[in-house]
Amino acid sequence: MAAALDPRASRGATILVSASPGEVRTALIEDGVLTEAWIERPARPDGVGDLHRGRISAVAPAMAGAFVALAGGETGFLPESEASDDRRPISAAVNEGMILPLRVTRAAQGGKGPRMTARLAAVDAARIAAAPPGAPVLVARGPSAAERLAARLPQADLRVDGAALAARLRGTLGERVVRLAAPAFDDSLEAAFDLLAGPEAPLSGGGRLLIHPTPALVAIDMDAGAAAGERGPNAVAALNRAALPELARQIRLRNLAGAILIDFAGLSPKRRAALADPLREALRPDRHARLLGFTHLGLAEIVRDRIHPPLHEVIGVPPSSLTRGLAALRTAVREAAARPGQRLALRATPAVLGALQGLPGALEEAAESCGGPLRLLPDPAAPLPQIEEDHHGR
Repeated sequence: MAAALDPRASRGATILVSASPGEVRTALIEDGVLTEAWIERPARPDGVGDLHRGRISAVAPAMAGAFVALAGGETGFLPESEASDDRRPISAAVNEGMILPLRVTRAAQGGKGPRMTARLAAVDAARIAAAPPGAPVLVARGPSAAERLAARLPQADLRVDGAALAARLRGTLGERVVRLAAPAFDDSLEAAFDLLAGPEAPLSGGGRLLIHPTPALVAIDMDAGAAAGERGPNAVAALNRAALPELARQIRLRNLAGAILIDFAGLSPKRRAALADPLREALRPDRHARLLGFTHLGLAEIVRDRIHPPLHEVIGVPPSSLTRGLAALRTAVREAAARPGQRLALRATPAVLGALQGLPGALEEAAESCGGPLRLLPDPAAPLPQIEEDHHGR
């Protein structure tokens, strides 16, 4: 439910950025309400906005595009509509072996490489032209979530709790970046991010949203719970209508993408159609989402542009070993701050420890923040990663 995170929050927009070992989490707070949530692992960026000098590896007229060899052995796809400003057929716009300046417009998805464009802004074209010769080569990384939000909301406050991250952001955003001495995320914001890792979102009027991503689409069930049988059809219709702002907020918060089907609670298909206009209004602040209509079964059909990976792909469903491990590193940093000089250990399954060891920089950043390396204790029976006192580290 979209309760204000801080009753003292001023009206307007605030961007909060929390740095922790291996991860950066960014929250957009508008009028005291969390409206966007981003989780990034800098060692594994999604690539959106990256500038490349790529080489055409194959032209595919049947697919109305071309495949592009990128740095690191990755293969991108250049659609015909993005290959030239005059929208020529792909076979006339490019040829195999051609070297092009490119920008990533959509992250890789389901085994498919990133989507590219050769239609660049002058500043991007100049940056690529100024880079050392060669192809394929990665010229520059795209903007982070904090930088994207700051560009979209130039009047928003920007508060960061990591010294190194604050210094880097000041390099692009200037003095509007405020370095916080305390954590950027308070307990309520931490709890809100934790909730996003699960499939349920409570509704303030009763009931809940059940959110189920699949490879083909996202299904959202609006569950009225016990209220459905107690309130009668008019009250259930009102509950559905009242839940629309939270439904729209959850879609945006979780960065859901592609086809999204909504099953409303306790209404016939005919009565569900009356929700079309209020649902469109609820979706209006989300520039990537649009309502297509309703199916014969009364399911609302929403399509939302996919640019960055949805949050569930970053976190994992259920949360991945890496997600659980990074959460444990955040706990370790808090424990170290509360008990300076105390040596700590991380007890976790081999899968969790292996995931952390496989993420460049994560354990090293944790060691720097904790005043020394964490002792890693493999425990196949550990239900969840656990930070504990390291008695052997004394």
